[in-house]
This record gives sequence, structure tokens and C-alpha cells, in this order.
Amino acid sequence: MLRLFFEIFGDFFWASKALNTLMITVILLFSYFKRFYFKETVLLLAGKTALFVFSIAISESLFVFLLYFLIYYLYKILNDNKSSYKDAISASLILFAMFTVRYSGIYVYLSVVAFAGFLLIKGKDKSKIKEIGLFVLLSGFGIAGYLLFNLMEFGSFTGENLRGKPAEILTIYVIRDLLGLANSVNPYIGLKPSSNSFASMAFQFFVLLIDTFVFIYLIRYFKKAKETSLHYFHILLWVIATVYAVSLLISGWLQQIEEMNIRMMAATNVCIFFSFLILYYKNLRSDKVVFRVGCFFLIFNTAYSLKNPVNYFQNRKQIEPQMSKFSHKKYIYIDERFEAEIPTKYVIPIINKTFEYKHTNNQKGDVKQSIVGTLNPKIKWLKYDTIKDKSQVLYTSEVVLK
Repeated sequence: MLRLFFEIFGDFFWASKALNTLMITVILLFSYFKRFYFKETVLLLAGKTALFVFSIAISESLFVFLLYFLIYYLYKILNDNKSSYKDAISASLILFAMFTVRYSGIYVYLSVVAFAGFLLIKGKDKSKIKEIGLFVLLSGFGIAGYLLFNLMEFGSFTGENLRGKPAEILTIYVIRDLLGLANSVNPYIGLKPSSNSFASMAFQFFVLLIDTFVFIYLIRYFKKAKETSLHYFHILLWVIATVYAVSLLISGWLQQIEEMNIRMMAATNVCIFFSFLILYYKNLRSDKVVFRVGCFFLIFNTAYSLKNPVNYFQNRKQIEPQMSKFSHKKYIYIDERFEAEIPTKYVIPIINKTFEYKHTNNQKGDVKQSIVGTLNPKIKWLKYDTIKDKSQVLYTSEVVLK
């Protein structure tokens, strides 16, 4: 989809902005005209996950977009007396699309399989069990077919033969992963660890304390689901959230993927937050509190996520003319890690106060890598300099940026 928008705009930066805006607009219009929890959807999109994934060009934006529609069709299957096998087919096509976008879609599939087993044991409405069963069957065939195609064409199911060996599992990173997992329940406050320093870890444990109170509050509302006709729908959302989070955590320890953060826990956060919002409005006395909290974090997170694109355009203007020299490069590696870190200057509006912070992702090597990636999305980022044929590797020190 991003490539399609690139053909229209001729620029990946604006293509991603237009695509993300379109996806948000489609979700809101769909929710409004289908009368599918419109207020709850608006607040869902004001949360940390939606603001994060729809502000940059990452696969999670399309993944979360598809997840919303998957939730809608699963809701229809479980709660709409007029639902039909068409809903199961639609849901299976969406899940298949999610899997092609991100392989972690398999964890959503496993979640629904587990939920289907739960329904079967409970022996509830047989028609619903049949529709969920059809969804599981069709999705399973689609995913299996896709994996088989990958194996026959590329020699592996999910490119596992292209990954490096898993890095050493250090205790500090296990702790940070668990903190990120815990933070997935928080609808507004996101955890973005910057270092392993005492101050950073102390702050992360402070956020854990907040997350614990949030989790207890969410559980109180989840218990109220038993009193509603949507009981099994909420169970499904929490099963998806739990299985997805735990599976991704284990997968992260077994493979070379990043730590558990807002991006990795996107699906978990969306499911839990949406479940809470539905239950909150179901047991509503006054929506002033959640509305005010939502407005505050919408403004705060939007202000935080909005980056002034001037620096990007200025830096891209310097790098773009150099790209013709690197057209044969397949990989890019930051070889400037050990240079002196450059502090980023921040200005606080209104009071006009400034402070400096050594932003880990705003160092010269990282900036070069990011911009090269937007100019040549096919180039692969290397975590370690392990490619034997060095002529295929673009080292960031070769890129001139003043």
C-alpha cells in the first residue's frame, strides 16, 4: 500500500503521512456509519498505540488498521443474531492479510484457536461455534498456504534462515522486556527505555507502579463483563491480548527482534483498551473523567509524536544526491556508534526554556541510516557487521552529513 501511495506522491515521507491519515479516516467513518462503538473508537485512536503507529511509516499501522476490522467481524460472529458465514469468511480474509503484513499475526490466530476451544468446552451456541470454527479453518488454510509458498520459493517459512544468531540474553534486557510487557495495559503512558542507567531503570519501575494500578482498574471493569451480553466478546479480546503478548515475548527471546515496546505490544494494547472503553460506557454514569483524560493525552501524545520535518528535509537534501553512488549497496551499517554522542536541544513552548538530552536515535549515524532507508526502502539495516562481502555494505561513515 505504501508503494501505491509512493507512485502518487513520488515521496515515501508524504506517502506514509497520506496513507496513515486515510486509514484513520476510514476507521472513523466505518465506526460512525456502522454504529460500531463510535465514541469508544475515537478514544481508542487518542491512545498511545494509535498515535504512535499512525504517526510514522511502520507495518504496525496497517496491522492495527486490519485488527480493528477483525475485531468488528468477530464481534458480529459472537453477538449479532443476524451474523452469517460471510462474516467468518470476511474475518478469515482479514486475518490472512494481517499475517502477510506481520508474521506476528499467527499469534492472533492462535488466540482465536484457544478461544474456540474454550467455547467448545463451554458448549455454548453451536451456530457461533461453527462460525468461529469456519473462521479458524479458512484462516489456517490461508496461513498454511502462504507459508508453503514461502518455503517453495524462498527456502524458508518466514525468512528464519536470513536472521542472525540470537544475541546473548542478559538479565537487564529480560527485565526491560517484562516492564514493556506490563506497560502494554496502559492506554496512554508509553515506555520508551533509553538506557540501562540507574535513573532510567528507576523511572521504568515508577511507570510499572502506574501500570499495576491501571491493570487493577481494568480488571475491575473486565469482571463487569459477566453482567453483559458481550461477556464472551470481552473474553476473546483479553485472550488475544494475553496470548499475543506472551508469545511475542518468548519469540523475542528466541530471535533477534527488538524489546517489548509500544510498537511490539500494539495489538495487545488495542484489544485491552477497546475492551475497557466498551465496558466503561456500558456502565457509564458520567463520561467527563475519561473524556478529559483522553483529551489531555491526545494533546500531550500528539505534541510529543509530531516532529518538525524541517530537519528531515534539510538532512535528506544533503544525502539524496549521494545515493546514486550507493545504488549497488544491499545493506547499511552504523559504524559511528563509538563517536562522541551529540546532544539534542529541546525547547519547551510558552515558557521558552531549553534543555539538552543525548537522544539515542538522533545521533548522526542513526539519522543517516533512517534517511537512507526512506530513500531506498530495499536496503537492509544491520545490527552487526557480519556480512562477508563488504562491498555490499554501506557504512554510514561513507555518507556525508554536515
